[in-house]
Amino acid sequence: MANYEIRPLQLHILKILQAVDKVCKDHNLRYYLWAGTMLGAVRHKGFIPWDDDMDICMPRPDYDLLMQHASEWLPEPYEAICADNTPDYPGGFGKVIDASTTLIEREHCDYLRGVYIDVFPIDGLPSSRLLQKLNCMRYAIIDKLIYYIHRDPFKHGHGLDSLIIRTIQKLFSHQSLHNAIRSIRVKYDYEKSQKVLDYDDGFSGIIDKTILGTPTPVEFEGCMLMGVEKWDEYLSNKYGDYMTIPPHDDQRQHNFFYLDYNLPYRDYKDTRKFVKHHE
Repeated sequence: MANYEIRPLQLHILKILQAVDKVCKDHNLRYYLWAGTMLGAVRHKGFIPWDDDMDICMPRPDYDLLMQHASEWLPEPYEAICADNTPDYPGGFGKVIDASTTLIEREHCDYLRGVYIDVFPIDGLPSSRLLQKLNCMRYAIIDKLIYYIHRDPFKHGHGLDSLIIRTIQKLFSHQSLHNAIRSIRVKYDYEKSQKVLDYDDGFSGIIDKTILGTPTPVEFEGCMLMGVEKWDEYLSNKYGDYMTIPPHDDQRQHNFFYLDYNLPYRDYKDTRKFVKHHE
């Protein structure tokens, strides 16, 4: 379990989402509470009690607009980051962060920013199940390579594992892998597709676009945010019996490596030896 208090973190990231909600309303962008955040809205009318992050998703056109214009639209200290606007960002999806804070997710991963919410782009898919599966397989492979090129090669010592990781880091560049992964995601137009996917959910996460539907107000921690229209179908597809509380051992958390609410991430002195650079 996490070695920090969950509730203060929840309330901090809720403020980030409220800022994003306002930007989306001001600029007519669609977003939906997603994954555990959508589940929390339905089952708890707020955060899942042990959850230490927030997830939203956005159709690809809206996601790209937010990432392109975030520096104009978001109030300080919030920033939107993704591989398109942040050259060293290792994720296949975006985040909106609080730049007045510092967060390191995992000790062995070359990522340093602020406390965040995750923003997942939803992309269109071909109608062919075979092509859908091939797209998901290609994405998973490239996404894993991106993880490896940002990982400490000596996480598991100096054996065969480190040799493989160092070889991958020599053979592939962040930019080439990002270009490859984006080409997979944007190949099929979202607006023209019947089936859509958050690629980080993999093949089993493919849904009919009508399940997302129109962003629908839902209560979350006493405020109204936007959720999936057909939330029961979405949650049943993702979690099965989603109203049953999982056993304690299955209540997952990130257990972040480092968290500081009072230190801007640009002021943090990162002493991890494998880290290449940060802005």
